[in-house]
Amino acid sequence: MKLSAMKPLALAMGLALGLAGCATQTPSKGAAKMAAAAVPAAPKVFDVSELGDPASACTDFNTFVNAKWVAANPIPADRVRWGAFDALQEKSLDTQHAIVEDAAKNAAGAQAGSIEQKIGWFYAAGMDEAAVNKAGFDPIKPELAKIDALKSRKDVVAYLNDSFARGQGGLFQFGSGADFKNSSMQIAYAYQGGLGLPTKDYYLKKDYAKLRTQYVAHIAKMLELAGTPAADAAKQAKAVMAFETRLAKASLAPVELRKPENQYHFVSFARADKLTPGFSWQQFFAAQGLDVKDGFSLSQPAFFGEVGKLLKTAPASQWRAYLRYHAIEGAAPYLSDPFVQENFAFYSQTLQGQKEIKPRWKRVLGATNEGMGMALGELYVAKTFPPEAKQQALVLVNNLRDALKARIEKLDWMGDATKQKALEKWSTFLPKIGYPDKWRDWSGLTVTPDNYYANAMAAARFNHDYDLSKVGKPTDRLEWGMTPQTVNAYYNPTDNTVNFPAAILQPPFFDPHADDAINYGGIGAVIGHEMTHGYDDEGSQFDAKGNNANWWTKDDRAKFDARTHRLVEQFNGYAPLADKPDLHVNGQLTLGENIADLGGLNVAHDALQMALANKPQEAAEKIDGYTQDQRFFLNWARVWRGDIREQAQIVRLNADPHAPAKFRAIGAPSNMPAFAEAFQCKAGQPMVRPDDTQVKIW
Repeated sequence: MKLSAMKPLALAMGLALGLAGCATQTPSKGAAKMAAAAVPAAPKVFDVSELGDPASACTDFNTFVNAKWVAANPIPADRVRWGAFDALQEKSLDTQHAIVEDAAKNAAGAQAGSIEQKIGWFYAAGMDEAAVNKAGFDPIKPELAKIDALKSRKDVVAYLNDSFARGQGGLFQFGSGADFKNSSMQIAYAYQGGLGLPTKDYYLKKDYAKLRTQYVAHIAKMLELAGTPAADAAKQAKAVMAFETRLAKASLAPVELRKPENQYHFVSFARADKLTPGFSWQQFFAAQGLDVKDGFSLSQPAFFGEVGKLLKTAPASQWRAYLRYHAIEGAAPYLSDPFVQENFAFYSQTLQGQKEIKPRWKRVLGATNEGMGMALGELYVAKTFPPEAKQQALVLVNNLRDALKARIEKLDWMGDATKQKALEKWSTFLPKIGYPDKWRDWSGLTVTPDNYYANAMAAARFNHDYDLSKVGKPTDRLEWGMTPQTVNAYYNPTDNTVNFPAAILQPPFFDPHADDAINYGGIGAVIGHEMTHGYDDEGSQFDAKGNNANWWTKDDRAKFDARTHRLVEQFNGYAPLADKPDLHVNGQLTLGENIADLGGLNVAHDALQMALANKPQEAAEKIDGYTQDQRFFLNWARVWRGDIREQAQIVRLNADPHAPAKFRAIGAPSNMPAFAEAFQCKAGQPMVRPDDTQVKIW
C-alpha cells in the first residue's frame, strides 16, 4: 500500500486530473541547443481551425479555445470525463497494453523470475475470465470465514493486526512517510480512512440522502452475492452504514486535511493506546514486523478516538458486517462477473455517471499497475523514453528554475529575510525526470500464471512490506511516488522534489517540433506549477530541508495570506454546472492548485520572454495568424480542454483539491496583464479582472 496519508501533501500536489509540464529556454548552452533543435510549428502542432470566434477570447477564453473540440469529442461511454489529459492517458494505456500482451504471450519462455514473466503471468491470469468466473467468490471464502469467527473485541483487534500484515488493511490507513519535523528520516503514519463514500459530507448532509439509500442497497447486494441471505444482508447493510457514519462524524473534511497540522501528530505508544483503549499499537507494530521505539504519527487523533469507542461499544456482529462488506468490496475486481458488475453499478455508474464498464483489458491493466506499476514502468520506459529525452526535459526544468528565481528576487511584497529563505528553498529543489535512476527489485514477489486473486493479494503484501521497510531509515529523495506511465506530475514538500513522469512529456505538453510558445504554455507551465507548489499555502509551510517549519516573518505571512484569500474568493465564484448554479467550487480546497497554476503560468511566461529575447525574428513572426504570446496562452487553455459527467463533477467538487478544468483554463490568465495585452482585452471584459480583485502572488 502506498501511504494515502501522504497524498494531501505529496502526490495530490501534482496537477490534477492529469498533470502539466513546462519548457523554458534561457541563454545557456543547453537552451541554445534546444532552440536550435526546435523548428517552426508543423501543421497540426496546434490546429487553429479548432478555435472559435476570436472576439470571444476576452469573454470566455476556455470557450474560444475548447468549445469546438469538446462538442466534437463526446465523453466515451466507459469514462466519466474526456479531455487532453484523458486522450494522452489513453495513448499511454495503448502502449502499456501492447507491453503486457507481449509479456503474457512470452511469459512461459521468459527468464524465470524476471519482471517480464511476472507481469505476463499477472496480466494473463486476470484476462482468463472463464477461470475467474468459474471460481466465483471461492478465493475470499477463507477471509470471510476468519471474519465470521470474530466473537469479541480481542478477536477483532487480532484480525485487524493480521489483515494489515497481509497488506489488506481496512478501517484506517497505515504506511511510511518522512517525519514532518525531521524529514531526513522515515516514520510510520496512521491516517483516517474506512469510509465507502467519498467524504464525510456524503454521510451527514441531506443533499446525499438518496445516495446513502443506494449505498445501503449496494452493500446488501454485495453481501448477498457472497452468500448472505437477503434479510440478513439488508440488516447488516444498515449496520455497516451506521458504523461508517460514526467514522465519518469523527473524520476531518478534505479542506481540513490539507493543513499540515492535521496530517502529523507524533505520539508515543502509551499516548496512542490511551486514545484507542483495547487496541495496543505496540502489538500492531509487532504484527507488521516493525521494531519502533520512539513512536509514530497518529495523524487524526479524534478519528482514532472514535475507533477506540467503536472497539468498546460496537457489538461483534456490527464489526463482522463492516469487515465482511469491505473484504468483499476490496476483492470485487478480482472475482467473478456479478461482483465486478455490482461494484461498477454503484461506484462508477450511480456515483459518477459512467455509462459502460471499461473493457476487461483496461481493468486488468489497472490491477497490474496497482500491483506491479513500477515494474511495468521499467518496460514502458525502455520502449518509449530514450535517455536523450530525459536530458532534453532537464534543460527545460533548469530554465524554469532560473525564471522562478528571478521572480522571487523581484517580489515587491516580500521582505528580504523571508525572500532569502524562499531562495534557500529554491536552491534545494531536486527535479526528477521521466523515471527513477534505480529500479525496484521485484525478486521477492511470487506470481503464478493461473490465480488472479492470489497474485493481487501477493502484490499487496509485497508492496506493504516494501513500504514499511523504510520506517526508521533515511529518506531517499531519489525514490518516486508515481510511475513513469502515469500522465501526471507532482511535488513532494517533505523532500522538496519536483517529479515529471515520462508519459506527460508528450504533446500537447511537450513537442520537439513545436515553437517555443507551445512548449512553454504546455510543459513549461506544468514545471512551473510543480515548483510553485513549494510556495503554495501548504508547501510554504515546509522549509528547504522539507521540514514543517515556519520560515516567514509575521508581516510577510500576513501579506501572503491576504493575497491567497483573493484567489479563494475568485474560485468560490465559479459554478461549473448550469442546472445547479448554487453548487460552487471550493476555493479553499483548491487553493494549493490554483496558486500553483497562477505561479506556474507566470514563471513559464517569463521563461518564454527570455527565450524570445535571443530570437527577435522568431519573436516577431506570427504562426497561423497568432503571436508567440497568444500561442502560449492558447496551449495553456488547450491542456485543460475537456468535459465531465455531472455526477463525477459533484464528487470532485466535494473531494478533489483541483478546480474543474474549464476554470483552470481561465483562472490564472484572467489575473495576468500579459494575457490582456496579448489578446488586446479591455478593462471590464470578463477575462480582465479588476485591479482590486486581481491576484498577484509569485
